[in-house]
Amino acid sequence: MNSIKSVEDTCLFAMQLVTASVMPAAFKSALELDLLELIKSAGPGAFVSPAELAAQIPATNPQADLMLDRILRLLAANNILNCSLRDLPDGSVERRYSLAPVCEFLTRNEDGCSMAPLLLVNQGKIYAESWQQLKDAVVEGESPFKRAHGISPFEYGATDPEFNTAFNQAMYQQSTLIVKQILKKYKGLDVEGLKTLVDVGGGTGVEHVSGDMFVSVPKADAIFMKWICHDWDDTHCLKILKNCYEALPENGKVIIAERMLSEAPHSDPLASIGFTVDLIMLIYNPGGKERTEKEFQALAKEAGFRQFRKVCCAFSIWIMELYK
Repeated sequence: MNSIKSVEDTCLFAMQLVTASVMPAAFKSALELDLLELIKSAGPGAFVSPAELAAQIPATNPQADLMLDRILRLLAANNILNCSLRDLPDGSVERRYSLAPVCEFLTRNEDGCSMAPLLLVNQGKIYAESWQQLKDAVVEGESPFKRAHGISPFEYGATDPEFNTAFNQAMYQQSTLIVKQILKKYKGLDVEGLKTLVDVGGGTGVEHVSGDMFVSVPKADAIFMKWICHDWDDTHCLKILKNCYEALPENGKVIIAERMLSEAPHSDPLASIGFTVDLIMLIYNPGGKERTEKEFQALAKEAGFRQFRKVCCAFSIWIMELYK
């Protein structure tokens, strides 16, 4: 707030806040229409007109190009697209659009992965209904998701195959992007003596082993847990970590991949995404939360680990090592 000096700027900031839901809704529509992929298909750096895009979607609306232009213009104003102007013979101006750098993560890469499916889930009906319950959850208790749908998110997936597929695809694609970056920075798997690695609570993997992580964990030289701790309260996390401790040999380690909150709120992107995802955990998982470094250290100590190391950060995800 210190950077907002004038009354005019302060009012503009307030206007942005009270209309903040518009951009994600417009972005969702653009992804559902596959507009970013259509622009990408025109070639690197290519600018495409709304009329050209309208011709490539199954639209019967004669105003489709005008509506697309207004959606794309807002995305360009938020640095998702670039925009160039072309003067037409009748004196009007045509806007043409290309992908901005952020679209590297919003369009499918060589692995067929992007963050687009995650936005579609986050902005979808199931999650939207949960957000509507936040105020009542604060006053009366229970998780907003359960208030909206009657069951937990883990149970809900079995009742809604379409949502379950969309959610798992969003997790898989985001994980692929992030884990590839982690492997570029984290060298803790390339060590002598590391022969077995267990991924606790993982989704798509090499080999699935049935079991309950709250009861026991398969024995291994190292145990990897990505986005598991943030689903659970401290009591449940301790059960998992203690089971991991028992499954490890002496000097074995647990590798945790989670976001890490700063103690004080900051507006920089790394801190902001942490607080944002923390609120997502508040909405969907009873007891789920993101944690600070001190909170992770306390959990590690109580679970019996002799050493805690914060190793590196990749795409907002911190790698931590807990040594037995």
